[in-house]
Amino acid sequence: MLEKLKKSLIEAPVIQKESDGNIYNYFVHPISDGIPAIGTDILDEISDFIIQSCGGCSDIDAVLTVESMGIPIAIPISMKTGVPTSIVRKRQYGLPGEVELSQSTGYSKGKLYLNGLKKGDRVLVVDDVISTGGTLLALLKCLDRMGVAVAGIFCVIGRGCGPEIIERETGHKVTVLVDIDVTRTGVTISGGNG
Repeated sequence: MLEKLKKSLIEAPVIQKESDGNIYNYFVHPISDGIPAIGTDILDEISDFIIQSCGGCSDIDAVLTVESMGIPIAIPISMKTGVPTSIVRKRQYGLPGEVELSQSTGYSKGKLYLNGLKKGDRVLVVDDVISTGGTLLALLKCLDRMGVAVAGIFCVIGRGCGPEIIERETGHKVTVLVDIDVTRTGVTISGGNG
């Protein structure tokens, strides 16, 4: 399962990045960075896996994702199921019902804005990568305050303890398609549900 995704991850280049004086290994991949171009074969593989895993997505009101790299994952799911996509944005619009949330990850901090959901809606949350879980945790707490039900959470790539933090803090299980380890010499597959 997910053989194209796994192969592309193993072949992904690794670069050295710096944050707060610390050097870390960063993989560059179409799903997480849009480099190189995202192939439709991998998007088909990912979206088919998620749709099958959530029983066809017939009981949800929206596929919910955070801009920007969650968008290419959410759109094929929406197109195949007929369920609309709702995008948590980094820009404030000031529309009626807009909800602000603050997120903090291992890489950034900032505000996000959610529009178009209401109490009683059911959403399927999808994203490209989970590492610390900071963005997802803020989103789930916001959805809970709004009375929006989460039908499932899928992250394509797992790198870190984020899923465990999410489950401990919210009770929600995060389905990670492929867990990876990243070293200076490359990416290895260490687990996942695919």
